[in-house]
Amino acid sequence: MWTLSGFADEISPDLDEQCRVLKELGIGQVEFRSAWDTNVLDLDDGQLDRVAATISAGGLCISSVGSPIGKIGIHDDFAGHLTRLDRALHVAERLGAPVIRIFSFFLPDGDDPAVHRDEVLRRMAALCERAQGRGVVLVHENEKHIYGDTPQRCLDIVESVGSPVLRLTWDAANFVQCGVRPHSEGYALLRPYLEYIQVKDAILGSGEVRPAGQGDGEVRETVRALRDDGFDGVFSLEPHLALGGVMGGFSGAELFTVAHHAFTGILDEEGIPYR
Repeated sequence: MWTLSGFADEISPDLDEQCRVLKELGIGQVEFRSAWDTNVLDLDDGQLDRVAATISAGGLCISSVGSPIGKIGIHDDFAGHLTRLDRALHVAERLGAPVIRIFSFFLPDGDDPAVHRDEVLRRMAALCERAQGRGVVLVHENEKHIYGDTPQRCLDIVESVGSPVLRLTWDAANFVQCGVRPHSEGYALLRPYLEYIQVKDAILGSGEVRPAGQGDGEVRETVRALRDDGFDGVFSLEPHLALGGVMGGFSGAELFTVAHHAFTGILDEEGIPYR
């Protein structure tokens, strides 16, 4: 039984509206990134309590904190970013989230990623050390323009750091936007470390984001492989159908629903149960 979640801030900045639409779609979990136009790490504790109460009242729970940890330049201050991770760990504990999404730092345009490998690994290891014993898993997302934007470098990070709290999340659209055919070129490499799946698709060449199955992200092939491998995890809708940027995206309720129907249509065709 696969579990559906989603970046509900793509529906609306208003948390009540986020919960209403998720409930109408039968989605029981939230990847919490923001509410009221405020990033999750910038909400105060009173606001976090309001979030927890609202989500619980809607019959939902939180699958992940969709944090921006690691979305800074490789030359930007890291000590302050570790403090930012401390806040993410506090938020995850307060909201009962088992997972925190992270990234592996933006690199200067034109630089050979190998030049920055040692510093990336040092920083990733420090993040994992900070999270050790906190009851959460850090899942690295393959965002474009960071060190871990290709399957090979995602594998390098997770194997070189070697921490039990570090796993991977899979974003097919982001791989496509880096010129990668995700299933063909990345699945076998990364499957042993996959903890979490983010659902969107994209077109090779243009990078245009599309609903699942309508691009070059090999979503159907990946779904079949995960089913055959016995994967039993979370699939989080991140449609980006109206707007996508470095710190997030937006779709609105109507396009979020389109994205939901596209993905669940694939699951239905493949005979995969979900909730």
